[in-house]
Amino acid sequence: MAVAGGAGFIGSFLVEQLLEAGARVTLGQRRPGAQDFYDAVGDRVRIVECDLEQIGDCRRLVEGQQIVMYLAASVAGIAYNMKHPASIFQDNVRPFLNTIEAARDVETERFLVTSSACVYPRFCTIPTPESEGFVDLPEPTNLGYGVAKRVEELVGGMYAEEFGMSVAIARPYNAYGPRDDFEPETSHVVPALIRRIFQENENPLVVWGSGRQTRSFLYVTDFARGLMEVTERYAEADPVNLGADEETTIGDLVNRLVAIHGGDIDVQFDESKPEGQPRRACDTTKAAEKVGFRATVSLDDGLQQTVEWFLRHGRQARRS
Repeated sequence: MAVAGGAGFIGSFLVEQLLEAGARVTLGQRRPGAQDFYDAVGDRVRIVECDLEQIGDCRRLVEGQQIVMYLAASVAGIAYNMKHPASIFQDNVRPFLNTIEAARDVETERFLVTSSACVYPRFCTIPTPESEGFVDLPEPTNLGYGVAKRVEELVGGMYAEEFGMSVAIARPYNAYGPRDDFEPETSHVVPALIRRIFQENENPLVVWGSGRQTRSFLYVTDFARGLMEVTERYAEADPVNLGADEETTIGDLVNRLVAIHGGDIDVQFDESKPEGQPRRACDTTKAAEKVGFRATVSLDDGLQQTVEWFLRHGRQARRS
């Protein structure tokens, strides 16, 4: 099977789990991934250097593959997303269209669309069912990315209908864990806070928003396992949420990381800054019913493991 984006944050863990399950994996990459990932997989994968903006590269990646799992994505934190909605939309849609067309052309048996909870509107039911994925517009601070992911889901369904492709669609919630993007301009909330607390020693620590906004954080190994289970058990061109049952405020997240740090840090919330979607909580009913998926890593354990990885790697932790 081929994994587009297989050297990235989520992709690297997915590749490791696929190898553990005995799969033969072709990994598509545009830039190098984390060194500890390459140390783990060694020579057990076939690596194809490819630019998914080029249809010929996409064909080289998927040629002869029974399953294609598409994880390639371009997204960042609130500030970056708000500044670059059109760029983010294009950077996500063009490679996806190339890859799914290449997969159709070589008659791939099964294709995974990795969508996102960013498809949901700003004010949605909590916890949010899959049926609200196309209600109103996506959350404004994630508009470019959210619309791009809606397009990917729609195109996946069209290819299933017109060409008979078996298409699975996963809608994961907020991922975090080792090998995440810790860069200041592009990191999401968990890696951004870890960098600021444990490396930059910010005190006071000023956090955007009220701290009352919520998220459903999903540890990377659960995320990867969920993608495998949706692909294997539910290739019905019908989206399935992947997330944890726990809804966590950003204020609580900050307090948990400060507790791991153990220092006396003055936390301040700047309500003049945007905070994104007011609430985000995953309705896990469908995932449990259709594929038997449940998140198993608690937020406390996941944060501890992520911090420990970051402290070992320090400034070597770079976006892959």
